[in-house]
Amino acid sequence: MIKSLQNPLSLAGRLLFALLFLPAGISKLTGFAGTVGYITSVGLPAPQLAAAFALSLEIIGGLALVLGAGTRVAALALALFTLVASFFFHNYWAVPEAQQFVQQLMFFKNIAVVGGLLSVAAWGAGAWSVDALRKA
Repeated sequence: MIKSLQNPLSLAGRLLFALLFLPAGISKLTGFAGTVGYITSVGLPAPQLAAAFALSLEIIGGLALVLGAGTRVAALALALFTLVASFFFHNYWAVPEAQQFVQQLMFFKNIAVVGGLLSVAAWGAGAWSVDALRKA
C-alpha cells in the first residue's frame, strides 16, 4: 500500500515545501525595502544583493519543487540557504531571554525543513514530475 502512495506523497511533499518558499520569496519581492532593512538589521553585508539572492532562490526553488524540475539541485540549494539563514535570523542563543523560546522554535523548525529538503534531494521528485518525464 505504501508503494502505491509514493508518487502522490512525493508530490504533496514538494507542494508543501513550495508553500513555505514561494510566498516568502514573493513577499521579499513586493516588500523589497523592508527585506533589505531586515537584512541590514542583523548586520549582513550587501543587504540589497542578499535580498535579491534570497527572493530569487525562494521563487525559483519553490517553482522547481512545484514542477519537480531540477528538484535535487533546488532542494539542496534551499536546504543550504535555510540552514545559513537560520543562524543569522533565528539565533536564539543571542537574543534576550523573553525572545528565546520563539526564536529557538523557529530555528529548529528550519533545521527540520533542512532535513526534509535533504530527503527530497536524496530521493528525487518522484514519478509525477518534470524530472521523471525527462528521464523517460
